[in-house]
Amino acid sequence: MPTMSNPMAAPPNAGPPAVDPNTVVITVGDHKITAAQFLEMVKALPQQYQETAKGAGRRDFARNLVELQVLSDEAVKQNLDKDPTTEMMLQFQRDNTLASAEFQRLQQTSNVSDADIQAYYDAHKAEYEVLTGRHILIRMKGSPMPAPAGKPELTEAEAKDKAEAIRKRILAGEDFAAVAKAESDDTVSGAKGGDLGEFRKGMMVPPFETAAFALKTGDISEPVQSPFGYHIIQIQSHVTKSLEEMKPQILAQLKPNVARKAVEDLTKKVKVDIDDAYFGAAPAAPPTPAAPAAPPAK
Repeated sequence: MPTMSNPMAAPPNAGPPAVDPNTVVITVGDHKITAAQFLEMVKALPQQYQETAKGAGRRDFARNLVELQVLSDEAVKQNLDKDPTTEMMLQFQRDNTLASAEFQRLQQTSNVSDADIQAYYDAHKAEYEVLTGRHILIRMKGSPMPAPAGKPELTEAEAKDKAEAIRKRILAGEDFAAVAKAESDDTVSGAKGGDLGEFRKGMMVPPFETAAFALKTGDISEPVQSPFGYHIIQIQSHVTKSLEEMKPQILAQLKPNVARKAVEDLTKKVKVDIDDAYFGAAPAAPPTPAAPAAPPAK
């Protein structure tokens, strides 16, 4: 007779059960790994594997840790840790781990001035413009978008004429969403009344983007030609994200630059010699801009 599954059992993708962080969860000979140590090891994995290692794949990861420890112990028994190549690799991996940790510390503790944040925001303000809008597409012959089933192939002139006629219907009072559902050859957005959701610069083909960002909220565009055909566009909102909204993203962009500058400053304090004969000559530094000429004496 089959047994019923335990209704209290954790689902297969759930994370590890809550336990005291000091609880030993893996023992390999004389080595013990606590729950806290296990989770720290999971954090060392690439981001895309961490959820699996904490969830459905955590036992597999535990088995990998066991095998890793067994092989490491056996390598020590075989005196491989004394092998010059292995010693060099151990030192390299240690330095790499420490360097990564220090770079993370430099990023976390780096100070980015309000002036630098403001300057970055001002320089990239166009990237923070966000539109919401909808469109109706009238496909023309040669479009990379497949023709909807049962619809004729329209020449460029026929597609433009149809788009102009549809624009007149909307200006005369027909509901944009209803017309999009009935007429748009973009079947994905058409099924949603032409809704395109949010988009920023760089997300749409250039002719569409240029027209969309030039529209005032609520306006209906003239037919806009793109490689797909002719678009009737309506922008429903046009906002620019504020400095406060974008500040976390700006800091994420600037902090690594500050950390890299700190690395350069640290390196300048250390005597460094790289053998040009072995590695090739260092690339030439960019020329220093010439100072402006002094005005002639009067």
